[in-house]
Amino acid sequence: MKYGKFLLLPLLYALALLQSSFLVHFSLFGVVPNLIVVLTAAWSFLEMEKKLFSAALFCAVAGGFFLDIFSSRPFGFYIVMLVAIAFFIKFFVRQYVRNPFRERI
Repeated sequence: MKYGKFLLLPLLYALALLQSSFLVHFSLFGVVPNLIVVLTAAWSFLEMEKKLFSAALFCAVAGGFFLDIFSSRPFGFYIVMLVAIAFFIKFFVRQYVRNPFRERI
């Protein structure tokens, strides 16, 4: 994942731009889908690295930064929220989920 983090930046920027400009018009009962949260949660759950600063946390910080730029909330709100989600999922997966593919490596 050496160069993958740099390829992730344009994707996160595009998702944040899509979410804040286009998907706002497609709310269901006042709820707008948050694509960055879905991507961060999926990456945290499926990532097999055991390093502290992994691609999931990079995704959380960079995605939170892009969401903070396009939102009217105080700056840092989405960064803190996404990092907390990524840490919670990583902790939960390490403690309670047994992955047979991780044990073979």
